[in-house]
Formats: sequence, C-alpha cells, structure tokens
Amino acid sequence: MTGSARSKNVRPPRRETPALAGNAATRSMQARAQAATEGERGRYLLKLYVTGTTPASARAIERVQSICEEHLRGRYDLEVIDIYQLPALAKDDQIFATPTLVKVLPRPLRRFIGDLSRVDNVLFGMDLRPRR
Repeated sequence: MTGSARSKNVRPPRRETPALAGNAATRSMQARAQAATEGERGRYLLKLYVTGTTPASARAIERVQSICEEHLRGRYDLEVIDIYQLPALAKDDQIFATPTLVKVLPRPLRRFIGDLSRVDNVLFGMDLRPRR
C-alpha cells in the first residue's frame, strides 16, 4: 500500500434554511422557511412557545397576534407550540422559559422571553421599528 488510507473530513454544504424539528407541525414551517429563503424575503417566520392554557400563555398569544396583524399583515407565519404537548420541540430549540417568541426568519434568529408586554422592544428586536 503506497498511498494514505485516511479519509477526508468533508463538511456538508451550508444550509440556507434554519433547521427545524422534524414533527408534522414543524415540517410545514420548514417548507415555508425554504420558500421564504428562496423568494419571499419580507416574510416573517415566528414560533411562540407557551405552557398550556394559562392566562400568561393566552396573553402572549394575543400580544403576538396583535403585533403581527398590525405590523406584518399578510407577511408572517406564526406557529404556537405548547411545550406540555410537544416537550421535544422545546428541547430542540433550547427553550428554558415561557412564553418565548422565536423569530426564525428573516435572519438573524432572535428570541424574546417573557410576557411580551414591552411591544416597542419586540418591534425593535424584529427590525420593525427603530428604538427611540
């Protein structure tokens, strides 16, 4: 044997679409993320993690829907994930507190933790309004 039998470390190609968990609910989000990366640049993909049907969860859902309808009408996909129902998704996305809003697209990925009552901070973090 004259040559080296070592294998090369080959890196996989860089993914343009963020990796999402593999259950049926998030597979549709994966398809929307792919479509957004390929053409719909102004589209927002959001995931809201909540814990059951608590008052805090209900308020967070209402606030996020209100923000989206007021500032992103027709340009967003929102997936609400109850970590009591799907705890694996919370683990995959490293969610340690709820409610947590994750802005998947447009990049960069951002996380908003808490009751989302500071709407100006959420808008600033989502690049929708300049901070004063």
